[in-house]
Amino acid sequence: MKYLSLLGIIVLSLFLALSGAASGSSADASPAENANVGVNISDHPEMKTIGIIGGVSWVSSIEYYRLLNEIVGRELGGLHSAKVLMYSIEFGEFSQQERLAERGDWSALNETIIDAAWRLKRGGADFIIIASNTINSRADYIQETVGIPVLHIADATGAAVNESGLKTVALLGTRYTMEQDFYRERLERHGINVVIPNESEREAINSVIFDELCAAKYYNSSRERFVQIINRLAAEEGAEGVILGCTEIPLLIKQDDVDIPVFDTMTIHCEAAVKYALNSTSKEPPSFVHPS
Repeated sequence: MKYLSLLGIIVLSLFLALSGAASGSSADASPAENANVGVNISDHPEMKTIGIIGGVSWVSSIEYYRLLNEIVGRELGGLHSAKVLMYSIEFGEFSQQERLAERGDWSALNETIIDAAWRLKRGGADFIIIASNTINSRADYIQETVGIPVLHIADATGAAVNESGLKTVALLGTRYTMEQDFYRERLERHGINVVIPNESEREAINSVIFDELCAAKYYNSSRERFVQIINRLAAEEGAEGVILGCTEIPLLIKQDDVDIPVFDTMTIHCEAAVKYALNSTSKEPPSFVHPS
């Protein structure tokens, strides 16, 4: 009888211990576990991993990371954030490669940009966005060389302009973006008429971008000059809206600064990237890559 009583005490103790663990499991769970109570994860689509080629410049790359996470949080709610891989290029050396490219020697820049794309692909990125309007000129080259979808910023912007119903827009950006065909032709495929600043205005805009904005310097005098240029393009060139075709310009110019609609390419690009990342059934973004 003594051994049976002892066995009974042991069994009762085990029962009470297990009961206490079960009743206290919710209270003892981590805050992250408690936050997911009642949440059906299957309600949310599987998210693609966004690969960002950043560092060109780092100033706007910070904004890309912030915007992507804010937009995913807005779309999914709760503590959700974006799945992001970023490779940040060292801009000092790269800026020299850009100058060589402007003179026709693309070899160094192409090597750097392809290396960045391969790093992202090997890291598990499902597609790539380039956090620079100018370097989107290499989007098709990256896609063909590395074999990974690249969401072109000009296509995302063209879609946004079309949605607004405007037909003629001004394009501000680096000298290369304003003067070369890669951006304008992409917008024209969307049925958009593009006007650009005159030569002296292009020089002023380009200098502000590289000498100030890429170094996180924001001056009222530069803002006033940009506003003056935008107002002239609206009054004399018929611009109904303005594309801020450099990812640093939205850090200087806001919608409140001008009367015509502003198209912030950085925000537009991030919104398009999140839309594609959350579309689990789409293999590549047909609306933005290689439009017909």
